[in-house]
Amino acid sequence: MPVEEDHDVVVVDVEKIENSNEETEQQEEASDGMEKKQLSSKILRRNDSLEMKSQRFSATHAAKVRAILVFDTSTSFQSIGIVYGDIGTSPLYVYSSTFTDGIKNNDDILGVLSLILYTITLIPLIKYVLVVLKANDNGDGGTFALYSLICRYAKVGLIPNQQVEDADVSNYQLQLPNNRQKRASKLKSALEKSHFMKLFLLFATMLGTSMVIGDGVLTPCISVLSAVGGIKQAATNINNGKFLFMYVVVLISVAILVCLFMAQRFGTDKVGYTFAPIICIWFAFIAAIGLYNFIKYDPSIIKAVNPKYIVDYFIRNKKDAWISLGGVVLAITGTEALFADVGHFTVRSVQISMCSVTYPALILAYVGQASFLRKHNDLVSDTFYKSIPGIAVVFVMTLTSAFLVLIMIMIWKTHILLIISYVLIIGSVEVVYLSSVLYKFDQGGYLPLAFAAVLMFIMYVWNNVYRRKYYYELDHKISAEKVKEIACNTSLCRLPGLAMFYSELVQGVPPIFKHYVANVPALHSLLIFVSIKSLPISKVPTEERFLFRHVHPKELNVFRCVVRYGYTDVRNEEEPFEKLLVERLKQFIVDEFWKSQNGDDQEEEEKVQEEIEKEIESVEKASQDGVVHLIGENEIVACKGANIGKRILIDYAYNFLKKNLRQSEKLFDIPHKRMVKVGMTYEL
Repeated sequence: MPVEEDHDVVVVDVEKIENSNEETEQQEEASDGMEKKQLSSKILRRNDSLEMKSQRFSATHAAKVRAILVFDTSTSFQSIGIVYGDIGTSPLYVYSSTFTDGIKNNDDILGVLSLILYTITLIPLIKYVLVVLKANDNGDGGTFALYSLICRYAKVGLIPNQQVEDADVSNYQLQLPNNRQKRASKLKSALEKSHFMKLFLLFATMLGTSMVIGDGVLTPCISVLSAVGGIKQAATNINNGKFLFMYVVVLISVAILVCLFMAQRFGTDKVGYTFAPIICIWFAFIAAIGLYNFIKYDPSIIKAVNPKYIVDYFIRNKKDAWISLGGVVLAITGTEALFADVGHFTVRSVQISMCSVTYPALILAYVGQASFLRKHNDLVSDTFYKSIPGIAVVFVMTLTSAFLVLIMIMIWKTHILLIISYVLIIGSVEVVYLSSVLYKFDQGGYLPLAFAAVLMFIMYVWNNVYRRKYYYELDHKISAEKVKEIACNTSLCRLPGLAMFYSELVQGVPPIFKHYVANVPALHSLLIFVSIKSLPISKVPTEERFLFRHVHPKELNVFRCVVRYGYTDVRNEEEPFEKLLVERLKQFIVDEFWKSQNGDDQEEEEKVQEEIEKEIESVEKASQDGVVHLIGENEIVACKGANIGKRILIDYAYNFLKKNLRQSEKLFDIPHKRMVKVGMTYEL
């Protein structure tokens, strides 16, 4: 079971210390004076301009800097083609969606432009680019990244599969400040003690993820329809223009969407390089047109930088101004992609592309449109789409802010005044926008929420029954003594070969093993219980993926292995899973033997070496004799006497999802000829 005590982790760079010691020993033993100087300069690592080595160091350092700059520039270019498709096309419909009843006062344009300018500056630029991107999880972003950070710092997970060894994974550690504060400890303790808060955090994470997906269903359609709507002007010059427009716009939009989604299968890298030039040209055009309109029509529109016009706009229009925020918020549609898609690129590349390309282009576009509208009030409705407030986006932004506040308090230990300022400025703006878009719920805002509700139901069903199954296996797990008794049973036949028994239980041996032995009275010469575990981090390095333990006594040749994955890891790797596991097992055997060796006696060392070779030879022989993969095929049913809700949840909803789930043997590329499925019924 996991240790419940908290310990401050002190990370010591052992490798550097060992390297330094080795270099010092080599320096003392070396006889050549020049070699001593070189080793000495290595240890001191001085950057002396009079020495040739330091010149090479400077050149190498400069080369690294140039390589980083080239990489950041390349990924920044790619990110333009992936991240900014939604927010970049927002100028097509923001003003028409805001002034749905036309422009009643020319100064209203100043108020709306001021709202747009400050919204784009506060939310995408300041909140996401400068603050939220720092809360990435080893380079990955999104709602799950924020949740994983909280899970690693506080024990808020609902499945009791935490292990002390999890903290040894390099990506698991958090960069914590030294000045721990009482409020962080109090909040951490409150989260860990409250079952309701654990459920709420999980629910919020699933809701946020579902809403991003739900919004992703509609936003491309809105953007493409709005863009293709530009042919309306040409269509009206033809006989039956409206008829032609209706069908041509729909057909062209469908064709574009089909092509876009078909292109995604080629991967982010190719899609990014393909669409980046197109999006760059788009930003260049809207920026140039915006600048032209600004100069030609009304340069005085620049006074919209004064927030006084926002106040005047609300005083003049009252409730209508609040309702119009549902249109203004479309100016930041797609902002969540800045954080969610950061895993495909880097934080710096997204920051560079946003600050140098996207933000300036959008500002010029909206300023130019406002300048044009000041002279042509009657043309505001000419930009096609009018009123769906894309609601899911604003909700996810607000949810991100809430999670970020938890991270600021618990993990970053941010000063309380900065936290309060963030909540009052950013949080209040998002809450106001959320209230506005919720007002138009019945005018299309329910669509992304409907998609999100379906996805939420799927996630809830799977998570709920999975937790029930895990607790069932935990309550009925086989003790170490029972495993020893089974393995030592002389009535069992020991077959040559290696058997891998898969399960998801981390603590102990699953009950299905006892069921297997009762029906098949035979065990292989080498048995490994393989537990598949997901860690609350994005990626687990391959060299840290396998965690082995011996089941005593060692003569039984029984091991337990926890295989750890992050939430973005691809499990079907190029190197066969079976081969990788056997190699890591042999490495574990070597390490375990040397750790148990005491002293520097040469005779004892030779004895240990012989034992290691013997143990590894037995593993290799078992592997050569044949590997069998034993997979538990559990049938989950509701227990007798269960209410109708529980029976629907388990017997129908969960089992329907399970039938459509990709099976374990496909995930790990297990050969069907060497796979044995062991069935057992769990009554939950």
